[in-house]
Amino acid sequence: MTLVADLRARSHADLLAKLPAHAERVGWDAARIRAHQEAGLRTLLAHAHERSPWHRARIAAAGVDPATATLADLPRLPVMRKPEMMAHYDEVVTDPRLTRAAVEDHLQQVAAAGGPLRFLAGDHVVLASGGSSGVRGVFAWRWDALTDLALGCLRRSLLAARALGPPPGGFPYALVAAPSAVHATRAMAELFSGTLIDVHAASATWPLARIVAAVEAARPLALTAYPSVLVRLAEERRAGRLDAAPLAVTGSSEAFPPEARAAVAEAFGVAPANVYGTTEGLGGSAQPGEDPIDLATDMTIVELVDAAGRPVPPGVAADRALITNLANLAQPLVRYELTDRMLAHPPAPDHGYLRVSVEGRADEVLAYGAVTVEPIVLRAALARFPGVAEYQVRQTARGADVDAVPAGPCDEGSVGDEVAAALAAAGVDAPRVRVRLVEAIARDPATGKARRIVPRP
Repeated sequence: MTLVADLRARSHADLLAKLPAHAERVGWDAARIRAHQEAGLRTLLAHAHERSPWHRARIAAAGVDPATATLADLPRLPVMRKPEMMAHYDEVVTDPRLTRAAVEDHLQQVAAAGGPLRFLAGDHVVLASGGSSGVRGVFAWRWDALTDLALGCLRRSLLAARALGPPPGGFPYALVAAPSAVHATRAMAELFSGTLIDVHAASATWPLARIVAAVEAARPLALTAYPSVLVRLAEERRAGRLDAAPLAVTGSSEAFPPEARAAVAEAFGVAPANVYGTTEGLGGSAQPGEDPIDLATDMTIVELVDAAGRPVPPGVAADRALITNLANLAQPLVRYELTDRMLAHPPAPDHGYLRVSVEGRADEVLAYGAVTVEPIVLRAALARFPGVAEYQVRQTARGADVDAVPAGPCDEGSVGDEVAAALAAAGVDAPRVRVRLVEAIARDPATGKARRIVPRP
């Protein structure tokens, strides 16, 4: 058995072995979660203090003792940001084999080989994230820690699959996501495909007709894709060009606004779920048809803060999320800044996990002088047009250029007028909007994602 095949078998077995414990965690109350977080924080800080020179200096400067650290001590530690992490990568990681040069060379080898899963130093998976905002991040995970990341995002759906009793070979599962295993969605699909789920992966960068053919060939009982792809597949199904009837549909890795969820539900006849996952280690999921995402805060501590780093009060959308990943000891992330903008919801009656809506990213807010325009302003305007299947809005000096993929009759003038009216209502003076109908929106060749809102540099 090859090393990759051996680790895949071990990873799948590890997933199944950990699933019962995660079934019990689903109902943890807030006190149980806090106790687990505090124990995990001490383990993380002790490991980082011992093996990471960069973290050791920051922990010492903050005067925090890893052995006695509490959640109340966490805000004493400085915020960790992607540019400084990448600049000091060799001092951040806790395994001397995981140098910046080694991980970058590994990622190039994966790309050169066409993107299949490979392991660095025998037991680590290297994932790349970001770049859309100008800063790329690289994250190394031990194979068994990656199991925890997968369970944080997928434990509800995996428990449901186990309860149904998988057929021989596992439940057929179609995934449309990144073209390469340097992205978490594709890597985890390759790592955990086995007796529970049988993953058939397609690339979001393929032409739509090829994606449709791949999904049909899988005959999936479950379908997961980027929401932007799900909307296109929903249109194909309504038009009779997609013969697939999954029992479960899930959006992942992109914003999944209500209008998109409604379109997918109407086409497939099943309310879609929403999975949230980051390469940095924060994951969670929403129940089918629901908006709030239950974050797996048993594995990642989350602080919601404003642009100045201050905690936000209830009912106020946060500009940033600071995460402390308790699972990944190879590359410790302590108060690491994510630019996802989240709004906390009231606690659920049956568990104590943090529940949020992901409102977008901080780097999607458009600034016109002193006037700022939230992404929801543009999304709401474009949602009024069922003939727009997919779009990209690029900010200009006086307004915006919009590329729209039509899913039926679509009048550029009406779309432009609606977007201009929305910008004017938000305070932009005499906005100018140009709309162009296109066949497809360009996607990142590595991740398969497409940017929806693109501010001016």
